[in-house]
Amino acid sequence: QTGPVIDMPVPASFNDITQDPSLENYIGWVWYEKEVLLPLRWLQGDPAPRVVLRFGSAHYYSIVWVNGVQVVEHEGGHLPFEADISSVVQASPGALCRITVALNNTLTPHTLPPGSIQYMTDKARYPKNYFVQNIRFDFFNYAGIHRPVVLYTTPPAYIDDITVTTTSSESAAVVQYQVAVVGSTAYSLSLSLRDQEGKVVATGDGAVGELKVLNPNLWWPYLMHESPGYLYSLEVKLQAELDGALLEDVYTLPVGIRTVHVTSSQFLINGRPFYFHGVNKHEDADIRGKGLDWPLIVKDFNLLRWLGANSFRTSHYPYAEEIMDLCDAYGIVVIDESPGVGIKLPESFGNKSLQHHLAVMEELVRRDKNRPSVVMWSVANEPASELPPAAHYFKTVIAHTKALDPSRPVTFVTDANYALDHGAPYVDVICVNSYFSWYHDPGHLEVIPFQLTAQFENWYKTYQKPIIQSEYGADSVPGLHSDPPLMFSEEYQKALLREYHSVLDKKRKEYVIGELIWNFADFMTNQGTTRVLGNKKGIFTRQRQPKAAAFVLRDRYWKIANESSCLPPVITSHSLFL
Repeated sequence: QTGPVIDMPVPASFNDITQDPSLENYIGWVWYEKEVLLPLRWLQGDPAPRVVLRFGSAHYYSIVWVNGVQVVEHEGGHLPFEADISSVVQASPGALCRITVALNNTLTPHTLPPGSIQYMTDKARYPKNYFVQNIRFDFFNYAGIHRPVVLYTTPPAYIDDITVTTTSSESAAVVQYQVAVVGSTAYSLSLSLRDQEGKVVATGDGAVGELKVLNPNLWWPYLMHESPGYLYSLEVKLQAELDGALLEDVYTLPVGIRTVHVTSSQFLINGRPFYFHGVNKHEDADIRGKGLDWPLIVKDFNLLRWLGANSFRTSHYPYAEEIMDLCDAYGIVVIDESPGVGIKLPESFGNKSLQHHLAVMEELVRRDKNRPSVVMWSVANEPASELPPAAHYFKTVIAHTKALDPSRPVTFVTDANYALDHGAPYVDVICVNSYFSWYHDPGHLEVIPFQLTAQFENWYKTYQKPIIQSEYGADSVPGLHSDPPLMFSEEYQKALLREYHSVLDKKRKEYVIGELIWNFADFMTNQGTTRVLGNKKGIFTRQRQPKAAAFVLRDRYWKIANESSCLPPVITSHSLFL
């Protein structure tokens, strides 16, 4: 017995697809079901292949059955999970394969992101059992199967994981690799590294080793080199013996050769100072919510490159692998952030929350560790890091992340007072969010130079670590104009940006290593008296049309790129740079 059954596209959030307001704000279990016919060659053979069911992501808690048999459970809404379903589907070849998913979007103090369910007990004002989902973050809690669901096969002995790290000098680079094989102990591995023309530049064998590359093409960020995002292809070939059968598995991994190093005042990529001039984003759009949408993704990358942005932070959760693939290919630098947003309540700093946070970092690092675009991990955004338990919590999460991946710096993004932040001692780069003359002293643009200068100097004096202005901005309603500038007008957003930029221009000569505007585009939030159909701090509308601030930022970013680049100067017009 079920409730009403409706068609639901995948990938997509379910919230905005129908005209039903109860589905828009639904909290609890929903069920998805689909039947597919698998090719017979997947189900037979000696040995038969391994059949895997993989979800790019589903928000938030998933239980999956195949033909009524539970195959996997997964907690967390922004990372992939999979199940080996071979024995279930091979038991009934030729029959339809029924895939059932139960999905729950409830957030508790121990989920990531956290939330809480509040029952309204005043019977004079609320019906019986009435409750609301409280969240302490400023974006809509879209739910559904947000990324592609695929079925794929491997041989029963297969390449399970590859880890690659790179080092380089002027004339040579070393690609260190580690390959994990599952399903057989009698196997051999051969590796070949090819350049973009398909020429083999290095070969190796065995599960652990290194490949030497002479005169390498390094992976450079966009606008830092005439050929940004250079990727080699590492082909890993497994030949294994299993019960007398010879099996072969091949996996090809894109590899970018680049190094990252942090000093007390600089962020170095391939030994050269890198300045983050970029954006914060959201996976968010009309109708599809957080569902993967290829036209939108490609449009966003074209806008990023038009803007002269060289970087973004995956605020406030890991983005789709398809987005990360394009960052690798285009040379867009990424601060890769976990879903640790809204960690505000004391109970969200306890052991139960901590253990889940560590597990999430393991999943994130496993997924993105080989990506040259990912130059830093961010474990959280705006936690209540002034609370005493934040010290142990962030010391542990950051140490765990560094143990998983010693090759990258680790940060979290703070809005706490520099003198009270218990997590900041453990980060490699200070990332600070501030909204002077917006949430503080609203309307008073004249206080920005004083307050922002003090912010940078206090943080640097305390920690001697490089600083990124990881969020700043103002809401503007497109088409709303006011001169002199008043809040919510396009002119006020422009004026606020220019006040920030004048301070940033002084401090980037010293120890400020980046600026990320909040936000790339307008996005949906919970309803509230300060939110008119969502957050309007985008420099583009939700439909990806520019506001006046987009042109201010574009002029600035191309100017910064031309100052620091080895490339010939670019004369900017308002055409698309490909």
